[in-house]
Amino acid sequence: MNVLSRVNSIVATMLNGQKRGVSHTIPHPTLCFLHCPTFRSFSLSSPSSTISEICQVAQATKNEVDLLLKGVSDRSLVEEIKHIVEMATRSSLRREVLHTDFLTPPVLNEAMVALKKLADVNAIPNGGYPEAERCRLSVGHSDILKTVPNTVAALSITGNFGYQPPTHGDFLGSILGTGIAREKLESGAQVLIVPELVDYVISSLDKVGKVPVSCTLIPLEALEYEPPRTKTLKTVESSLRVDAIASAGFKISRSKFADMISKGDVRINWSTVTKNGATLKTGDIISVSGSGRLKIGEIYTTKKGKYAVELIRYI
Repeated sequence: MNVLSRVNSIVATMLNGQKRGVSHTIPHPTLCFLHCPTFRSFSLSSPSSTISEICQVAQATKNEVDLLLKGVSDRSLVEEIKHIVEMATRSSLRREVLHTDFLTPPVLNEAMVALKKLADVNAIPNGGYPEAERCRLSVGHSDILKTVPNTVAALSITGNFGYQPPTHGDFLGSILGTGIAREKLESGAQVLIVPELVDYVISSLDKVGKVPVSCTLIPLEALEYEPPRTKTLKTVESSLRVDAIASAGFKISRSKFADMISKGDVRINWSTVTKNGATLKTGDIISVSGSGRLKIGEIYTTKKGKYAVELIRYI
């Protein structure tokens, strides 16, 4: 379904719902990384003008969206990036701020790359705490969106677990029991959630396993998160090619690493690598399916013209 058809369908559904007095239930996400689409109210006092306005926006931006999508390196993410780019275009034209779900690192990275090419659009990620990988993305016109919006709230789940320590599955099952979709959450004893769903979760979540629990809203500053564990390695290589540097960091032979690249198992900064000769720089993150992640630290040139590279391995 193209942009124009999708917009017409959405508006038609809203109009029919209003006529029949239909109420819509918003899905409720939770635990550790809560995902929830942004819901906005539309004024339907003049349906024909509303439809006309939306259709004009869709027609004006479709070519621009298609052009931006050609730059997405991971083609499996095109539909997700398309949705975000369309959202950003609407927000800029209407001078409003919209927010995405919590995004995975590959989607967030591809979206940020695409949105940088849009004039007058700001995009600000917020995961609720430093080094958060999953983040909500706020988009809007640069005149409107200038600071990090309040898009993440934190809840603490407490109970007497002394004789019955909860497992990951216990938390997950309890959250799912409130009606929240699986893809909307990650689990833990603290919850990151969209602010508009705080009251729902507090009133709905009363047990984890068989243990009664209570949920309390806490400041983001009170989150107890453990920074990722790392170990530092060093290697000296004749080039900064990804197959040379990363094979040393992951302790994988260069030939095997080249095979992994050809299979699409290697990413640089969450974008799939297609060439062995891709070069690295300080700050780059290399991800290998089944082997974890590696960050490039300081790079020095030796007296013999080689490169001494600091490698930070996530463990």
